Parts: sequence; structure tokens; C-alpha cells
Amino acid sequence: MRKYQHDAVQSDYKIMAIDDDLGILDSLKIVLGRNGLRVDTFQNPVEAIDRLKDEHYDLLLLDFIMDEMNGNQVVQNIRIFDKNLYILLLTGHKDLAPPLQTLKELDIQGYCEKSDNLDQLVLLVESALKSVDQMRIINQINEELAEKNAELEQAYLDTVKILRQTVEAKDPYTRGHSDRVSAFAVLLGRKLGLSENDLETLRVGGLFHDIGKIGIPDNVLTKDDRLTENEFSQIKEHPTIGAHILGNAKVFQDIIPIVKHHHERYDGHGYPSNLVGEDIPYLVRIVTVVDTFDAMTSNRSYRKALSLDTVKKEIQKCKGTQFDPVIAQTFLDIIDSDEVKEIQEQFKYSE
Repeated sequence: MRKYQHDAVQSDYKIMAIDDDLGILDSLKIVLGRNGLRVDTFQNPVEAIDRLKDEHYDLLLLDFIMDEMNGNQVVQNIRIFDKNLYILLLTGHKDLAPPLQTLKELDIQGYCEKSDNLDQLVLLVESALKSVDQMRIINQINEELAEKNAELEQAYLDTVKILRQTVEAKDPYTRGHSDRVSAFAVLLGRKLGLSENDLETLRVGGLFHDIGKIGIPDNVLTKDDRLTENEFSQIKEHPTIGAHILGNAKVFQDIIPIVKHHHERYDGHGYPSNLVGEDIPYLVRIVTVVDTFDAMTSNRSYRKALSLDTVKKEIQKCKGTQFDPVIAQTFLDIIDSDEVKEIQEQFKYSE
């Protein structure tokens, strides 16, 4: 019988054996022990499952036919909380082995017949531990890649934040606008009962919805007079420009619809895609309302902020045309709230 060669890392492996035959368990401990491997043994499968819930094991040697619980039942219980444990099934005879389909469904990596000569089992254990080694390496590589991707995404996020700040620096009248839109969108999303994931998309989407204005000439963006048809056409390009800026970063995929479509209208007369009604993504419809609200209640180069009463009448009038009527009404229900006033005060622009 060959000596297992991984002496330097043997202590890293945790092996468990479950069998209602104490003699088999003793034999496994002796044979694998001679090959430098320690095995924790259990006659009671319920106790073994409880141990697996509390401790990590790399390999499970499992008897298929047991009085208290069959091997397939044990595996079904284990796979609920551990999808990665490497499992070798032990059978008294090949005719008693489970069907191949069952092995696949339960993700059992192999099985071995019991016999007085355990050489085959030792070979399978060695092979299993090599697979465990490979999975460790793969997991480590994946973790390192995830860390690198997170660093790259954060760097991209920081870059886009700088671009957003540059947009607001170009037009001081819109400073704080994206922060307020972000906060209003989250507030409205909560009132509409959205999930935390959706609220986070609203938060980030609100922050970056106008990022495309970085591509609009300053003299158009800050003009204090009525825009010409050509100038307005340039302004209408900013959603598409913004979507293009964010399009290559995975971290921004969920917010691109907000960036690209926040100027769509419920009646289909918006831009850039003339989307109608529920063809406009739900989160976009939320941002559209609060974006317009903040624009109307803020000072701009071409006009002073409108009164709250005027703004409420305008939103009421535009339900079903510019805005989703249900979302617009929900915002009207909270428009006088302290929460809205607190957001306006928190992100108030001052010279």
C-alpha cells in the first residue's frame, strides 16, 4: 500500500466517515491513519450532520445502507447547507449502489465497494484530496480576482464621481441636484415598498443620472436664456452620453436604464427612445418624478425656483402624461413631509 505523499499539508484536511458498522469505521481509521490521514468517525448520521453544520470538512466517506438513515437521505440533508463537500459513497456490493442519476442529482462525486482490501478506497481518497486541492486553488484565485475586480470597480466609481462633481462645477445652479434626486428617489421608493436592492439602485442611479452632461458644451449648459432648437437637441443627448460613459463597467449595469431614460414621458413623448407607459422601467419612472420636482423647486440660470403650490399643481396636471399616475400621486402624498424638507436642507446649495 502506498504512502500518501502530501505529508506537508496533511493536517489541513478534515475527513469524516459515517457508517453504522463500528468495525468498518475502525478499519478506515487504521488504514487511512497509516497513510497520514486523520478521520473523524460517526455511527449516528444525525450527529454527523450536526457536526458538519458547525465545522468544515473536506471529504466525507459515507455508507449508503444504514439502519437509521440511508446515505441518500444523509446527502440530501447535507446539500441543504453545504454544496461543496466532496462525498464518496461506500457500498457493500455494486448492486446496492444508487442509480447514476441519483449520484448526479445529489452531487456525489464517487462510490466504492467495501472489501477487506481497502487499496481502492485509499486511491479514491487520494484522488478526492487532489480535487480538494484544486478547488482550494480555484477558490483562492476567484477570491483574488473578486478583490481585484472590486478595486477596479471602486476606481471606476471614484472616476465617475469626479465627473459628476465636474458637471455640477460647470453649472453651479445644479449643484446638489443629483444628491437630492438620489435621496428623493430612495424616499419615494420606500413609500412604494421596494426592496433594499431596488433602493440601492435608485440611490446610485439618482447620483449619476445626469453624468452625461459632462459632454454638453458649457455655453449651452449654463445659458440663461431660452435655448435654440439646436441647443436643446444638444441637451437631449446627455442621457445617451451618460449611458455610454457607464456602459463598460459592470458595477453600473443596473443604473444605466435610469441614466438613459430619466427624460422619457409616460405618454411616449419623451427622449431619447419615446418609451410609453410601462415600457419605461419602473425605477426610471420614480426618478423621472423626483428629478422634475427638484428641477422645479431649484433656482436655475434662466428662472427662480417655483413655489411648492405651483409644483404640486404641475405634477398633478402631468399625471398620466409626463408621469406614471400612481408614482406621481404617491410622491404628492409625501411632498409636504418633513422628510422632503430635510433632504432639501441637507443638500442645499450655498455660495
